[in-house]
Parts: sequence; C-alpha cells; structure tokens
Amino acid sequence: MSVKSQTLILYLCTILVLCTLYAAQPIQPLFKSEFSLNSFQAAIFTTVIMLPLGIAPILYGYILENFSAKQMLSGSMLFLGILEAIFSLSSSYPLLIGIRAVQGFLIPAALTSLISYISTSATVSTVQKALGNYVAVTIIGGFLGRFLSGVSAGAFGWRPFFLLIGICLIGLSLLLMKVKADAKPAFSKPALSHALKVVKIRHNTFLYCGIFAVFFVFQGLLNFLPFELKTLSGSFSEGKVGFMYAGYIMGVITAFNISKIVKFIGSETKSLIIGALIYLAGLQLFNFPSFKVMFCSMFVFCLGMFMVHTIAAGLVNKLAKEYKSITNGLYLSSYYAGGTFGTFIPGYFFQHYGWHVFLAFLSLALFVGLVFWILLYREIGNS
Repeated sequence: MSVKSQTLILYLCTILVLCTLYAAQPIQPLFKSEFSLNSFQAAIFTTVIMLPLGIAPILYGYILENFSAKQMLSGSMLFLGILEAIFSLSSSYPLLIGIRAVQGFLIPAALTSLISYISTSATVSTVQKALGNYVAVTIIGGFLGRFLSGVSAGAFGWRPFFLLIGICLIGLSLLLMKVKADAKPAFSKPALSHALKVVKIRHNTFLYCGIFAVFFVFQGLLNFLPFELKTLSGSFSEGKVGFMYAGYIMGVITAFNISKIVKFIGSETKSLIIGALIYLAGLQLFNFPSFKVMFCSMFVFCLGMFMVHTIAAGLVNKLAKEYKSITNGLYLSSYYAGGTFGTFIPGYFFQHYGWHVFLAFLSLALFVGLVFWILLYREIGNS
C-alpha cells in the first residue's frame, strides 16, 4: 500500500472517530422528545463519551503499553463500529447511555493510536506538518459529525446516520489490516513527582487553566445551543441545527494559517489574548434571538476558539524543556476535562434561569480564561 493511501486511511479513521464522538450533540433535543427526557438527561449523551478523554492521556500509558498502534487502532475501530451499529438499533435510554460510555473509553485509544502512527510514520522534517494536518482533520471530523448528523436526522431520522458510521468504522478496521506494521505507541507513564513538577511551572498552570476555560465554554455553548434553537421555534428542524455548525469550519482555516496570524499580531501570547477577546465577542452575539445572527456568530466564535486552541497547543510544546510527554498529556487532560464539565455544568443555568443567564455564566468562565492568558503574557512576555 502506498504512503498516500495509508495516510488517507488514517485520516478517514480520524474523521469517523470524531463523527462518533460528536454526532449525538446537534440532535440531543430529538433524543429528549423521543425518550421523554429533560435537557440535562439528553445532554449526558455527549458528557459520558467525553469523560474518559479527560483522564486517558494520563492513564493510558499504564494500560496500553503492550499494544502496537496498529493493533490498538484496528481493535478500537472494530468495537466502536459494532457499538455504533447497536446504538442505532436501540430504544432503551440506559442502554444508549451505556454504549456511549463504553465508546468513550475506546475513542482515546483510537485517537492516541492515530497520533502515534502519524508521528512515527513521518520523517523529522515532515512530522510538524503531518501533525498539523491531523489537527485540521480532527476539526473537519468534528464539523462533519455534527453537520451530517443534523441534516440526516432531519431527512431520514437519527438512526440511519449512526448505522452508516458503524458500518464504515467496521469496514475501515478491516482495511487497516493492509496498513504496514508500526512501532508501539509513544505513551508516557508519568510519575506523580514529575507531573507535580510540570504543574508547578507557572506558565504551564496558566496554560492548563486557560485551555480548560476555553473548551468548557465551547462545549457548553455547542451542547445546549440545539435546545435554545428549538425553544426559539418548535418547528426548528434538525437539519437546520446541523447547518448552524458551519462556522466550525473556521477551525480548519485557522489551523492552516496560524503561523501567518501569529506573525501579523506579533507573538503567541498577544495572539492568545486577541483570540480570547474575539471568542468572547462571538459569544455575546448569541444573545440575539435570531437564527441568522446566531449562524454568523458561530463563525466569529469558532475563529476565536480555534485561534486560542491552536496557538496554546503549539506553545505548550515550545515551552516544554523537559517531561514533554507529561506536559502534553496534562494539556490534553485539561482541555478535555474542561469540555466534559462544559457539557453539563452550564446546563444548570440554562434549565433554571434561561438562555441569557446561561450565556452570562459562560462569559464569566471565558473572562476567567482571559485572565490566565494575560497572566501568561506577563510571565513569559512576547513568546
């Protein structure tokens, strides 16, 4: 198999894994009505599958050190596909939640395998570009999962799309058998003392707290936006909800042009602050009860979010002088932990106080994140 064909398969795997992760998010109001749930119960469909992502980068070094990336990826894809197919045919809320929870433990294994496979397959001169392309593909997968799920649910109901994902996952797991063998994935087995040393470094603490707030707000808005759109209009279709995520594609544009953006602004730390301000401004636009305004707001919101995330992910590597794998693992854990908490904590404000108080709470969380980016700027200057 040629290198290009192998790379294409790995990118398709990435897209499908991200589709599995996020496909339920735009149609949670549909689950709410079909299974007679409240908004919190429906939002849990995203929470349970994201929860393991917050701990996996730290713990998987102990659990998965005896498997190659190829073995782990093909096994994860196969079981993800089987579970996704069962999910599409199930009518029991506890079973559906249970399936999502199990998938949550398989997704980190698949994603970590993909990162390892891509990084070890690339040369020293091309590894940065390869990983940059991987990040862009994850953004595409997150967008397609949300967009296609909403459009498909509006046209055919929610089950066919999940069944299709399951079949494709199983098919790709078989196709992976033709991909060449690889080295074991580069998992780290962090010692607690090393992790504490990393956290005690002030700029790392600021980065971890800042990115926690960033993804907390992002998942908070995206998880409860479909419910607000249904509130604005009871006849608001799932297909229209899917189109709302079109702004997510700004992440791809940002990821591919981040070097130019940083060069134009002058430094990574200044870019983080400006990105956070754009993010905060985009969030305020969702206060307007109009689909057209909210649709445009998503582009501004996603521009700010992915600008901050892409810069912070690179900066944490740039600043790491030792224990780089632990530093990265803690960054990913902070990122996904923020996203996990963001899928349900803001829901309390949404359910009890309404959309505008919900947005005010997210704005406060984002402002706290902005404070950490300012502290980072004061700590390390124009890095």
